[in-house]
Amino acid sequence: MLSAGLPEGAMPKLERPGPLRERVYEALLELITTRALRPGQHLVESELAQHLGVSRQPVREALQRLNTDGWVDLRPAQGAFVHEPTEEEADQLLTVRTLLEAEAARLAALNAKAEGIADLEALCRRGEAAVGGDEVETVVEANAAFHARVMGLAGNAVLAELARQVDRRVRWYYTPVARQRGAQSWIEHRELIAAIADGDGERATAVMREHTEHTRRSYHERPRS
Repeated sequence: MLSAGLPEGAMPKLERPGPLRERVYEALLELITTRALRPGQHLVESELAQHLGVSRQPVREALQRLNTDGWVDLRPAQGAFVHEPTEEEADQLLTVRTLLEAEAARLAALNAKAEGIADLEALCRRGEAAVGGDEVETVVEANAAFHARVMGLAGNAVLAELARQVDRRVRWYYTPVARQRGAQSWIEHRELIAAIADGDGERATAVMREHTEHTRRSYHERPRS
């Protein structure tokens, strides 16, 4: 186990062959966004390399890229640390998310067919079951998949690309409030499905805007560990 406290079994082993530098980056980014590696946690190259089953060089390169992308802070004479987002950072990102997702909901209501609505229903059932079983990781995954499907139903490639750019940070901020949002989040998802199924773009916009605003407020009101 890492001295910094990574849960046992959380670190994946990387398979070869493949673009190792990219795969190390993706593995570490996944651990950060799921908060297996927590904000502020010290990242020791040698320990990460050991647990990933690679040399220190690709880990060093991945940490440098993560620093450039704002996920890791490299501190002189101290090392690498998972970035600790400020409340302002989170607020700005989640505000932009509201704008993107509200427009996606409007377009989905105009464009969605029966198959797409059935997909949303299935994802909603999955999320509800995960909430009932207190499976936080599955809840987060189902929530991300639900919102991605709404974005796909919108049928706007530019909007979808913008959403992909913020998706991982949304997951990062949503994870610590997933249990707090609980079943209410999925009740709101049900309301959104109904609006999309009715082809009511105005109502879908309003429901999505309020839904994402609830998440933004929950993040700011979350218990601090």
